[in-house]
Order: sequence, then structure tokens, then C-alpha cells
Amino acid sequence: MKQILLMIVMVALVGCGSPQGINQTSKAKIGTPIWEFETGDRVPSSPAIGSDGTVYVGSMDDNLYAINGKSGVKLWEFETGSDVTSSPAIGSDGTVYVGSGDRKLYAINGKSGVKLWEFKTGFYVRSSPAIGSDGTVYVGSKDNKLYAINGKSGVKLWEFETGSDVDSSLAIGSDGTVYVGSNDKKLYAINGKSGVKLWEFETGDTVQSPAIGPDGTVYVGSFDKKLYAINGKSGVKLWEFETGGPVHSSPAIGSDGTIYVGSTDKKLYALNGKSGVKLWGCETGGYVTSSPAIGSDGTVYVGSLDKKLYAIKTDSKGPAKSPWPMRGQNAQHTGRAPKKK
Repeated sequence: MKQILLMIVMVALVGCGSPQGINQTSKAKIGTPIWEFETGDRVPSSPAIGSDGTVYVGSMDDNLYAINGKSGVKLWEFETGSDVTSSPAIGSDGTVYVGSGDRKLYAINGKSGVKLWEFKTGFYVRSSPAIGSDGTVYVGSKDNKLYAINGKSGVKLWEFETGSDVDSSLAIGSDGTVYVGSNDKKLYAINGKSGVKLWEFETGDTVQSPAIGPDGTVYVGSFDKKLYAINGKSGVKLWEFETGGPVHSSPAIGSDGTIYVGSTDKKLYALNGKSGVKLWGCETGGYVTSSPAIGSDGTVYVGSLDKKLYAIKTDSKGPAKSPWPMRGQNAQHTGRAPKKK
């Protein structure tokens, strides 16, 4: 198979920043690789970063890799039975959870790469797992189901059936509610303890991965070209914003309440989280299917199919202080709900 390079790069700030005007750094360093790591095939999996800086990422060569974040040296690889397009999640004890096209979810020791357990679903696992504050692991499958699994033992706690594939990554609210999209055009809110449906919200097409604001509002995109804001308790729509193309991107929420989301109309949008009013749009040279991440200084990072990674200066001062402000919960994409205080 064709070999692919996973590249960690430094990127320059580009225009399209705050509504006050373009923030452009003329003397910024042009993006240059820090290191490269070669896998055996494409890398659609998003990396997750451990507390010690280890980078975990899957590849379509059937492997999950652990890579030294400083040097790019491989620490270990774990082979599954098929392609790994799922993005890994990292437990508080360092356990790495990842799905595979071999229909399984794996729990792997983050230090050694040794398998702790595996859980078999009814079909491919493209969904990226999420971890509750009590250690429960939630993951979707193309068998139309969402599963809740004991993170220590791999024992199934419950399953919830939707009307189609569950490829969406999940978001977990402060009260433990699990929010997940399905290809049946619906977003579901499910009790994380019991697996009982609390509500469902129907869009016009496939639903992507949600994010949660500080007040519990759930923001989610759909292939129907819209981003929706939904009351997390009731499932009632608060507003919708229409873009020029299907929304594959998961939104990210800034500390000032601004919502950032990409669209296949080649733009990254900044929206007022309360009203849904557009603040600005940053045009790239290709579809923006990447889910943006917000750094601690408020810089928004997003990829485009124009082969570029963009770093955009914004008026946000970091991610929102909410249960799940972006895909993967945080910029490290650990996919883990914060411990309840």
C-alpha cells in the first residue's frame, strides 16, 4: 500500500480574524515540518495527545500508533483487523480507546501498547469514542447503535438503536447526557447511565458531531447545509444558520460564546452563539470539512481540502468553559469528560 506521512507542522497566522479587521502577522514563520512519521496508508484519524505529549493516531494500514510528540519516534504500534479511521480517546489512567473497521472497539495500555480488552459491535466502528466522568466509554457503530461500555472491563452496560449508521463523534454534558448524531438525520440526547432517550431532533440530512456551550446549548451541523443551536434539556431549536454547502465540520465554541464551524462552501464561519448571526466568514481554497480546534490563546486551527492548515487569530480568549466546547472535548482531543467536582 502507498505510504503516507503524518506531519506535525508549525503554521503561520493568516487573515480572516476578528470582525474588527484582518489579523495578519507579516513576520510569522512560514509553516515548516517539525517532524514526519510515515504510516502504511492514509491517515483520516485525528490525533489525540496524552498528558506526557505522546501522540496517538490511527491509519488505514490497520494500525494505531503511539509517537513521541517531541521527536516523532514511534513508541509502539497496535494492529487491528482493519482500517482505523476512528480517532482515539484517552482515559484518565492513560488507557487509549479506538474503533476499527474490524467491528471492534479496543482498549490499549497507552504506555506499552498492550491490548487490555476488545468489544465487538455488529459492524464497522468509524465513530470516535468518548469517555464519561465515571470512566464509561461511549461509541457508535455502523450497525445503527450507540454503545455504553465499562472502561475497565469492556463489559457492555447498554445499547441504543437509531435509524441508521452512527458515525458521529459524541459530546457529553455536565449532567452526563450523551449527545450523538446519526445518518437517520437526527441528533439524540440519551441518559448516560440508563441509555434511555431523552429527546431527538430531526434535521434535513446526516448529522455530524455536536459541541456544548456553557449554558448547555448543543450546537451541531448537518449535511442539509445548516448549523443548529438546540436547547440541551428540551431538544427545542433555538436558531439555525444556513451555509452554502453541507456541514461536515463539528463546531468549536470560544470563551466569548462565538461559534466556529466549517462548510463545504469553502468557508470557516464565526457566529454569535446566542443569536446565530454571522460575525465573519473566512474563505479558504477548498472544502472545510475539518473540525476547528481552539488554542489557549484563542487561535482557531482548521484544515481545508486546499491542502492547507489555517491558524486564525480571533477575539476569543481560548475555548469556552463548557462540558464539551469542541470535537474531542479539548485541543488535545482526549475525548474525556472532566471529572465532576
